[in-house]
Amino acid sequence: QVHLVESGGGSVQAGGSLRLSCAASESTYSMYCMGWFRQTPGKEREGIANIHRFGSTSYADSVKGRFTISKDNAKNALYLQMSSLKPEDTAIYYCAADYRPGACGSSLARYNYWGQGTQVTVSS
Repeated sequence: QVHLVESGGGSVQAGGSLRLSCAASESTYSMYCMGWFRQTPGKEREGIANIHRFGSTSYADSVKGRFTISKDNAKNALYLQMSSLKPEDTAIYYCAADYRPGACGSSLARYNYWGQGTQVTVSS
């Protein structure tokens, strides 16, 4: 059983930056897909960024150019650098992972392991 623990959330003013971290209990090297999702009350959880085992990344249009996903296999960690934050980025952010080979993507069903989430609040 893989445990994922997010950290780094908090409150920031619009235009500011935050870096989220996700610590994995197992080696991230073998994880074919890792991703970041977010959810606001009353809305479905949405995928915003993912990274393939071999390094390719993908972003939702809403965060492209502002957020950067990265992974450090030596530390078994996943990161999300968030810049130029907007109030609409306010959400609970979750990290997710999966060992199954293949393309990643933003479907919730693609990921078997989830963290508990960390709150990000952006004020105007």
